[in-house]
Amino acid sequence: LEESGGDLGFMDTILCGSDLWTQDSAERLRRLCGDDVRIANAYGLTEAAVDSTRYPLGRLPLRTSGILPIGKAIPNVAVYVLDAQRQPCPMGVIGELYVGGAGVARGYLNRPELTAERFIDSPFKDGERLYKTGDLARRLPEGDLEYLGRNDFQVKIRGYRIELGEIESRLAACEGVREAVVLARDAAAGQPSRLVAYYERDGEREGVVTMEGLRAQLQASLPEYMVPTAYVEVSAWPLTSNGKLDRRALPAPDDTALAGLRSYVAPRTPIEEVLVMIWIELLGVERIGIHDNFFDLGGHSLMAMRLLAAVRDTLGLSLALKAVFESPTIADMGRSLLPDEAEDENPLELNSKI
Repeated sequence: LEESGGDLGFMDTILCGSDLWTQDSAERLRRLCGDDVRIANAYGLTEAAVDSTRYPLGRLPLRTSGILPIGKAIPNVAVYVLDAQRQPCPMGVIGELYVGGAGVARGYLNRPELTAERFIDSPFKDGERLYKTGDLARRLPEGDLEYLGRNDFQVKIRGYRIELGEIESRLAACEGVREAVVLARDAAAGQPSRLVAYYERDGEREGVVTMEGLRAQLQASLPEYMVPTAYVEVSAWPLTSNGKLDRRALPAPDDTALAGLRSYVAPRTPIEEVLVMIWIELLGVERIGIHDNFFDLGGHSLMAMRLLAAVRDTLGLSLALKAVFESPTIADMGRSLLPDEAEDENPLELNSKI
């Protein structure tokens, strides 16, 4: 519609809901509607009379970034962000959304067990019923709610519990990105899962989008364990028959999608050849060059301990954990293992000498 020069200025009010709404999409709709049409981002559920919160969309330019908030509760509705003990979460802390007030259903027809699980008595107000939505959110400083997706999209990687919706929100706010999705995918059989970022480029904004650039922007606002290791650009999102994103249809990343891969340089010494074989086994990456970064490819402290053991068992050489962090490439690691005059020796012969 926008490409054909369409105009929605004849509308009075537009309510958008049912999925994450990005700032870019909202700005495009505002341009189509002009300033006189009322637009709101709404959040709601069938079990609570459709809409429970609304976020009015002002005039351009919008003062939000990335994913738009879902706003505040509408009149006669109460919305809570609660932790696992059903206590209110402090501002900015992620919890599960519970909806109360007018419109909350009595339960599911002929499904008493599911009703008991999802419809609970409110711990805050006598006689109030709350619906446990299964959605994650947090309260922003202005009082608006930020929706972060289903708790089904909560994953555990390397012992950390991660909200994928939080990463998606930060990725959508990156320069040059229109929309974003993040998944946890298995790297290979027997390998730990890695975070994969899918993004649609924003063709209307200037700037070159690169994997390294996106990773750097995310590293500035997220802890390292939440920064994706693979980045896949999509030209069109796969959709289900009812028009929602089909996450299962998103393509698996290949090695070219890994942000840690540099221009390939083959191993030059026997030590580097052995290190490459160890890295491939640990990281599940098919081809590794001597200037690729261990941690950018998905390595972490626990995997670094396995690396030390593999170096000791294969080469009979000791490598300090500190050296892995200070020398995270094959080239640097090879130099830290042996003096320069010993680098060209056969690793198996070196092992037999020790």
